[in-house]
Amino acid sequence: MKKGGFTFVLHSHLPYCRQAGRWPHGEEWIHEAAAETYIPLLNALYDLREEKVPFKLTIGITPILTEQLADALIIHNFVEYLDERIAAANKDIARFSSEEMTRARDQARLAAKQALTEAEERASTAAATKAMAAAETPAREAQPPTVTVSILKGKQALEAASDIKQAVAQELAAQRMGESLDSDSAPLAEQIEMVDIPAAVTALDQATAEATGELAEDNTPVPAEQRHYLAIFYRDWYTDIKESFNHRFQRNIVGAFKTLQDEGLIEIITCAATHGYLPLVERDSTIFGQLATAVSSYENHYGRKPRAIWLPECAYRPAYYATDEQGNQYLKPGIEDFLAEQGISLFFSETHTIEGGVPVGKAAGEVVIGPYSYVNRRYVIPASEELPKTNNTTFQPYWVTRPEVAIIGRNNRTGMQVWSSEYGYPGDKDYREFHSKDSGSGLQYWRITGPKVDLGQKEFYHPEWIPYRTKEQSDHFIGLVENQLTEYYDQNGKAGLISCNYDTELFGHWWFEGVAWLKEVLRQLANSPTVEITTASDWIEKNPPEVVMAVPESSWGQQGTHFVWLNDENEWIWPPIHAAERRMEQLVARFGDNQNGEVRFVMQQVARELLLLESSDWPFLITTGQAKDYAVLRFEQHTERFNTLAEGLEAGQGSGVPAETLEAAHRFNDLDNPFPQIDPKVFANREQTPK
Repeated sequence: MKKGGFTFVLHSHLPYCRQAGRWPHGEEWIHEAAAETYIPLLNALYDLREEKVPFKLTIGITPILTEQLADALIIHNFVEYLDERIAAANKDIARFSSEEMTRARDQARLAAKQALTEAEERASTAAATKAMAAAETPAREAQPPTVTVSILKGKQALEAASDIKQAVAQELAAQRMGESLDSDSAPLAEQIEMVDIPAAVTALDQATAEATGELAEDNTPVPAEQRHYLAIFYRDWYTDIKESFNHRFQRNIVGAFKTLQDEGLIEIITCAATHGYLPLVERDSTIFGQLATAVSSYENHYGRKPRAIWLPECAYRPAYYATDEQGNQYLKPGIEDFLAEQGISLFFSETHTIEGGVPVGKAAGEVVIGPYSYVNRRYVIPASEELPKTNNTTFQPYWVTRPEVAIIGRNNRTGMQVWSSEYGYPGDKDYREFHSKDSGSGLQYWRITGPKVDLGQKEFYHPEWIPYRTKEQSDHFIGLVENQLTEYYDQNGKAGLISCNYDTELFGHWWFEGVAWLKEVLRQLANSPTVEITTASDWIEKNPPEVVMAVPESSWGQQGTHFVWLNDENEWIWPPIHAAERRMEQLVARFGDNQNGEVRFVMQQVARELLLLESSDWPFLITTGQAKDYAVLRFEQHTERFNTLAEGLEAGQGSGVPAETLEAAHRFNDLDNPFPQIDPKVFANREQTPK
């Protein structure tokens, strides 16, 4: 008997980064996410489809991400990225092979012997020079100064040298010459290409011991290192990703998701056009414009209107009264009114928004997996008022204000089983360590090893161990879901819904094994006798809300407030945003109905730049410190482009466009060209001021 429903709700989003450079910030964000998350997820879903598993999944793909994934230039650059990853893996296959390791050992031995000879000669010469100087110096005069040499040992020698052979020479020379001898054996390089300091120190010590006769030479070939086999794994893995992209999905990630939705297996939900933080914008025209552009983009790519939306950062603004310049009060509608106007009947929220009380989970700062960890590292959690406790539960959907738009809250227990740093699955010791990367190839060769193990002490990753771990943890998760739904059903006599909400990029990118885990959970839930696997909108249609609630202003940011997007470090960006909102309304009033093709082209580009400067990514990245300079640069670029075009339009005579303004619009369009059908008129003034 089915005791309740379950849906994963995945939120896919990345900042706009087309033609914004590559590593560490820029277009490579898209390439990494496509290679590590989107294509592996599609492979998993298409595998289940071919197995005829009746899975269901709710996934959001933000409009700005959709536009980028469909962009021809990004697609071209993505294939180049995959080729680079394959080439890097091939290089490491040779680099860590038995032949290369043996050759490196022999070269280190030769360098050590040469260094030993040179050090002895230099030590002898230096000793003779010192003795001669001492003999020529009168006893009453000061003794000649002693120049000390820094004796570099082990890790110090490695860090001061360009490779292990030079490190051996550096250490041996220092040992032979001693502290009191003048030396010109300065560090041979500032950087070292060694990627594993403990292993390099071991090789250094062995070569030194052999050269000094403390250890007999062993000419047995050196076995290939574990990284050799891991490099083979990565070469094959990236090759499979490239094959899937080119042939299984015909280089069309958006189209591949569309096919699954057309077949009823997934529901694709939308978001605001550029993930703008809606509660902090000043003008209702911005909220309407962000949502109207989102719906238009969705229809263009998916051939239908969206039924549900993931509000950016789950940030909600209720209705309130504002005061105009004349002191008159007027109503500012809640976000649900804007959603209803677009035909969207469902959105999602954090747990505390529904249940009240102290924020929990991600909003309480309990997360260190993924991008949200940086917030907790950089900031003390600000004080915030506790929301009043309610009798509401995340097991049920609710109407917001009136029976038109519904809300579903995130189930905290199942959510934290993944998000939590203390007991979440991604922290398993056998899973791949995200932060340890080879300094040469950038490939990730290490496993988590343990919760408090330093990055320099991580052990090598073993892909062959993973299927057992993901199966074990998927079984545990299934039991957790079934037990929760059964308990709720037994206590309340009706079916409940578990909405398990995550960032899509958690799976594969941050948690490399996450897609395999997700695939196994979907397979088992599809055949569960207790759980009805569903999409969010399908559940609402079959089980409409029974209660209307007033939703408090909230987000899934720290403490459930706007803090992450409005604090001492990023508050300076909001006045320019508010000024741009008002300026756009004035431009629409003046040029919105202008039929001149050049005017419309410039107006469309103005609208694009407005949307891009409003992205919540810029204040988020400033707060987290992940890419502060990059975020500031992108915000200032889009703001400058917006104002440049606006000034040109405002200065134009009649219905024409100044030549330099038109040229600038074309130049900016080459850089920023999402939403090709954008309608500038959606940004018309909508403030409901008294007549």
